[in-house]
Amino acid sequence: MPDTDQAGIRSQALPLTGPASLDPLMERIGDAHYVLLGEASHGTADYYQVRDVLTRRLIEEKGFSFVAVEGDWPDCQSVHCSVVGAPGAPEDPGEVLAGFDRWPTWMWANTEVAAFARWLRRHNEELPPERRVGFFGLDVYSLWESLHAVLAHLREHDPDRVRHALEAYRCFEPFDEEPQSYALATRYLPESCEPQVVSLLTELRRRAARTAVRDGSLAEFAARQNAEVLAGAESYYRAMLDSGPQSWNIRDHHMADTLDRLMEHHGPDAKAVVWEHNTHIGDARATDMADTGMVNVGQLVRERHMGKGVVLVGFGSHSGTVIAADAWGDVPRIMDVPPAHPGSLEDLLHQALPGERALFVFPHVQLQHPPAAGHGAWFHEEHGHRAIGVVYRPHGERVANYVPTVLAQRYDAFCYLDHSHALTPLHPLAAGNGEKQTWPVGV
Repeated sequence: MPDTDQAGIRSQALPLTGPASLDPLMERIGDAHYVLLGEASHGTADYYQVRDVLTRRLIEEKGFSFVAVEGDWPDCQSVHCSVVGAPGAPEDPGEVLAGFDRWPTWMWANTEVAAFARWLRRHNEELPPERRVGFFGLDVYSLWESLHAVLAHLREHDPDRVRHALEAYRCFEPFDEEPQSYALATRYLPESCEPQVVSLLTELRRRAARTAVRDGSLAEFAARQNAEVLAGAESYYRAMLDSGPQSWNIRDHHMADTLDRLMEHHGPDAKAVVWEHNTHIGDARATDMADTGMVNVGQLVRERHMGKGVVLVGFGSHSGTVIAADAWGDVPRIMDVPPAHPGSLEDLLHQALPGERALFVFPHVQLQHPPAAGHGAWFHEEHGHRAIGVVYRPHGERVANYVPTVLAQRYDAFCYLDHSHALTPLHPLAAGNGEKQTWPVGV
C-alpha cells in the first residue's frame, strides 16, 4: 500500500479506547431514530463489547426505546419480559439467555449479552413501566415456536378463534418440526401450508387492529408478530431450496418489516438500536450483493426512513479468535482467525494501524451519486471486507468470506479492532436441529 494511503488512513482514524472515544459517533448520530450496529462475525466478544458500550450511551443520553436483534421473536420476548420487569418473569435475564436452545445458541447466550441484559434490567428498574427499554428479536426462523405461542395466546384470550391456529398446526404437524422436510414436501405436493398460515395471519391482524386502541400492552402485538413470523418462516423455508436470492430477501424484508411494526408500536418518537451481522446492517447497494438481486435491512431502513435519521455502523478486525462451528449444527469451538487476505479492507487497515483500535466516521454520501473512480479516498474504493458466519473454516477462507465493499457507502461509520477475541458461551453447546443456512455462511 502506498505511504500516502497509509498516511490518509492514519489521519482519519480516531482512537477507539473507551466510552468517551465514541463521542464523534454520538455526534454523528445526533437525533437519528435508527442506529444499526453490525458485527463481522457472530462469535467475537470485542464487537459485542463496543456495541454494548455504544448502546448504553444511546439509551442513557439519547433516550432510545428498544434494542432489536438478529434473534428469534419468542426467545427474545422472554428476555424482554425479564429486562422490563414483567410480572412473573425471571429477575435475572442471564437465566433466560442460558435457556436458549436454538442453534447457534452462543450468538445470544454469551457473557457479553448477559452483562448488557443485566445492566438493562437495572436501568429499567429506575424508570416507570411505560418508559422501560425493550429487547426484541427480528428474525424469521421460529416457525414452530411462534405457532405454539399463537395457539397458547388464543386459547387464553380468544378460544373461539383457536380453529385457525389448529388448521395451521395440523398442516405442519406431519413434518415433525423439521423445516427441511416441509420445504422438500412442497416440491412434490400440490399444496403447501400457505393458505392456513395466511388465514391465521389475517385473523390475528384483524384482532390486533381491534384491540390496539384499548390495549397498548405487548400481548396482542406479540400474538400478531408470532403470526407474522409464521407466515415469513413458511415462505422462507419454501424458498430456501432455490439457489437464488429469494430466501435471503424474504428474511431481510421480514426483519425490516418487524422493525417497522416495533417502531409503530412504540409511537412517533421511538428510537431503535439494531444488532445484526454486517451483511444485514451494511447497505447491500455498496456491495456485490446488489448484483445478484439481494437486499438487506440496512438498505431497506435507509430507503424507508432516511427522513428520520439512519446511521449504519460496521465492524471488522484483522486477526484473532472466534467461536464458530465446522458445519451447520455442529458443536462450536474457538478457532484462530488468520490474518486478513492481502488487499482486503482489513489488510489495508492493519498495515496502517497495526495493533490499534480505531473509529472512522465518514462524510455523508449519496449512493446514487458516489465519487467518480479515482477521485475518492480509500474508503470510496472497493475492497474485500471479511464476513465470518456461525460456520467457518479459517484454513480455507473462500472468496465468499470477503464481500466486495465500498466502505463509506456501505456504512456511516466503521469500528476497526485490529486483534479480536472469541465470545464466551453461557453453557456448553450441543449440536442443534440442523436448519439450513443462508449466504454468506450462517449470517
